[in-house]
Amino acid sequence: MADVNRGNRPLSPHLQIYRPQLNSATSIFTRITGNALLLGAILVVWWLLAASYGGEYFETADWVLTSFVGDLIMLGSAWALWYHLLAGLRHLIWDAGYGLDVKSSDKMSWIIIGGSLFLTLFTIAIV
Repeated sequence: MADVNRGNRPLSPHLQIYRPQLNSATSIFTRITGNALLLGAILVVWWLLAASYGGEYFETADWVLTSFVGDLIMLGSAWALWYHLLAGLRHLIWDAGYGLDVKSSDKMSWIIIGGSLFLTLFTIAIV
């Protein structure tokens, strides 16, 4: 028989009880970085299209991309790319059936965070 008292029970997990975990935070950031990469990709495509349209249009696009805001967006895109790549590798490892316990999952989360920061700094140093 259907439960008629549904409205009186708390949601599961209840917001007053639930404690966010590192693994859930990295999963959320994986989704955010995947979507944020679109902004950097759109700017790069705009820059390339502007180069094919002529000098005046390219100067405008180049000014936007090389401005302080453009540099911040490109830096964020570089970090998002590395973060998303490492998180994707973690999912491949999980799909193979490894690292599914809490300790390994937390360790991989810290590797993703530290690795993405290191690889971003390494990319900046090279470029």
